[in-house]
Amino acid sequence: MASGVTCRTRKCQTGGSGLLFTDGSFEMRHLKKRSQFLNAARGTRLPGRFFVLQKADAEFETAGIGLTVTKRTGNSPERNRIKRRLRAAVLACRSGFVAGHDYVLIGRRKVLNAKFSSLVSHLDRALKNMHKTKQRDKTS
Repeated sequence: MASGVTCRTRKCQTGGSGLLFTDGSFEMRHLKKRSQFLNAARGTRLPGRFFVLQKADAEFETAGIGLTVTKRTGNSPERNRIKRRLRAAVLACRSGFVAGHDYVLIGRRKVLNAKFSSLVSHLDRALKNMHKTKQRDKTS
């Protein structure tokens, strides 16, 4: 675990969503409800080699993150390993997540064999591209 970061700290006042990460200046909610995932699916979508990143506006002050892996990706231990690797990549790229948005990462099987540095760089690049397209839409 990274220095000074607490994982899954406490319940917050956001409709039952607990905080996933907190290190003083940075907090991120954990998406739990189906409606939160469906809201993100209606937002911006950016497919990649290791995952699909979805983003939607949220009414909360903190960023929200949800991880999902379909059954067709593999058996239970493989799906859990994919989610653990994605969770660690989210922690490494936490500065790229913007408050007031909900993000959903849909894991793909290639996450299992990817180098962690490659996974982190893909997530960082995807977050930058996701917010770049949002800014382009506002200026046009």
